[in-house]
Amino acid sequence: MEDLYYAGGVGAVLNRLADLLDLDCTTVSGATLGENVSRAQCFNDDVIRTMEDPLSPEGGIAALYGSLAPDGAVIKHVAASPELQQHRGRAVVFQDYADLKARIDDPDLDVEPDDVLVMRNAGPIGGPGMPEWGFLPLPRKLLEKGVRDMVRISDARMSGTAFGTIVLHVSPESAAGGPLALVQSGDPIHLDVPARQLDLLVDDSEMARRRTEWESRPGVAHDEFERGYGRMYSEHVMQAQHGCDFDFLQGRTPVKTRVMTGPTPQKRRPD
Repeated sequence: MEDLYYAGGVGAVLNRLADLLDLDCTTVSGATLGENVSRAQCFNDDVIRTMEDPLSPEGGIAALYGSLAPDGAVIKHVAASPELQQHRGRAVVFQDYADLKARIDDPDLDVEPDDVLVMRNAGPIGGPGMPEWGFLPLPRKLLEKGVRDMVRISDARMSGTAFGTIVLHVSPESAAGGPLALVQSGDPIHLDVPARQLDLLVDDSEMARRRTEWESRPGVAHDEFERGYGRMYSEHVMQAQHGCDFDFLQGRTPVKTRVMTGPTPQKRRPD
């Protein structure tokens, strides 16, 4: 942020993006966006790149779809390892964040560098609240061997400053019965970022069989809350692709113009 400030700040960024913006929008300053940024200068082209010299040929975040994420998932591929962006590996599944913490550093954990770490029950309902648990730690036994990245998948979020080959926001989430809930350790998973694909390579008949046996985890969803905000949240929160908003807030309510009137002034009686 200090580098950005000395390079010219947000004003310089907006100036360089001017061709993509509606510069006639009035801002809180009372002037238009164009007027606000017209005099902004960039003092360091390595920090604020020009449109002709971007840091990357495409955006930093990609949406993935496939049999593991029918409604989508996201990956910050500019922070991922290039060699892992097309990868097939064996799933190592953690039921939730508590299970991850309890077993990730177990020396007897059955895990190899090419495996895919999977954590569920961390989405909007399952968390609850879609917490920033998506930056899954690497197993200690692999860190000691020099492994510094693995494919990691969950229905959670993570901080914007985190890095690695990490797939997040898998939807539908596991607590809602999405395919993530049916993944078992040992299942092959295929990630193909250039093709925007994320697939669980398990045949349909086996998935159908697993679904008949699946039950929502005790304590997840509205069963955990008997009343109040927690109950309302768990029953009405939508999935990640809909912004984790409440379903009853969808749509637009017409705004009725009302004339506010006060009491009729009374004439003062003479003394």
